[in-house]
Amino acid sequence: MKILLKRLRNNCSAVLMLTLFVGSSMITQAQSWPNKPMKMVIPFAAGGTTDVLGRLLAQQLTKEFNQSVVIENKAGAGGNIAAESVAQSPADGYTIMLASGSMLTVNPFIYKKAPVNYSKDFIYITNVASGPMLFVVSNKLPVKNLQEFIALAKTKELNFGSAGIGTQVHMAGENLVYFANISSTHIPYKGESAALNDLLSGQIDFMVSNLTAGAVFVKSGQIKAIGVTSAKPVKQLPNVPSLSESGLPGFESTGWFGLAVPANTPNAIVERIYASTINAVNSEAMKVSLDLNGLTPVLNTPKEFEVQIRNESIIWEKVIKARNISTQ
Repeated sequence: MKILLKRLRNNCSAVLMLTLFVGSSMITQAQSWPNKPMKMVIPFAAGGTTDVLGRLLAQQLTKEFNQSVVIENKAGAGGNIAAESVAQSPADGYTIMLASGSMLTVNPFIYKKAPVNYSKDFIYITNVASGPMLFVVSNKLPVKNLQEFIALAKTKELNFGSAGIGTQVHMAGENLVYFANISSTHIPYKGESAALNDLLSGQIDFMVSNLTAGAVFVKSGQIKAIGVTSAKPVKQLPNVPSLSESGLPGFESTGWFGLAVPANTPNAIVERIYASTINAVNSEAMKVSLDLNGLTPVLNTPKEFEVQIRNESIIWEKVIKARNISTQ
């Protein structure tokens, strides 16, 4: 019995020493991190809102970490290509993804054979920023406001474009069609710019665009703005009403962008990225840049972010089923 107790004490001591060693190693790793350049993966092509926000954030994080944060655009499959790349990266904090909200709340329902499990393959750090979108129509469409648009849409089948199946602008368009109780055909493009070009020429009837992308053409008179998707008008286009105020009470469809890292990334590193992101977004330069692009800082905690993703997923699942949206 004495020998057995002695062995147990020795084993417990060994486990305790191992635990202390591992804990000490993780603390040391977090304290020295980062000690080399980092990579921020953007799931869409250069020039879009995700890319613009990512580059602004990377510039500020470079100052925070005293290490270069390099942008890598990996477009395709509604963000799934980038997500798979990040999920398979080492869980050491050196690879970060700036995901669109649609990737985390829509992709799981429309990509049945997605290469990643969005609920298990990532740790979500924070919703960085959000922004309203803009409902715009072709100048060839004989409507000036939401009521005229809905009336026309009930007499003929209209079509709308988007940056691709499942993207935030696509889902905002589907949400609009769903709320207005109209029928419309979706035409996906390989990027928002391509869809806007066809809207300018009248090849498609309408679309919901990111605010910054669409506002340029509204101000030049090349397309017409019917409403913004926020609850209230925005200062960038003060004369454009919200859709909620114009005849779709309660309608709101906001785009947002959040940071994620591979699952199993050490908690100390996750906390460091979160704290540094808070500092970066709250910098005066970042605030000015976000405002110019129609974006508002969010910066919720990792736990709050997970709740947001879960709650919005429930809402989008209903819209997806009602509109029978699928990539299959």
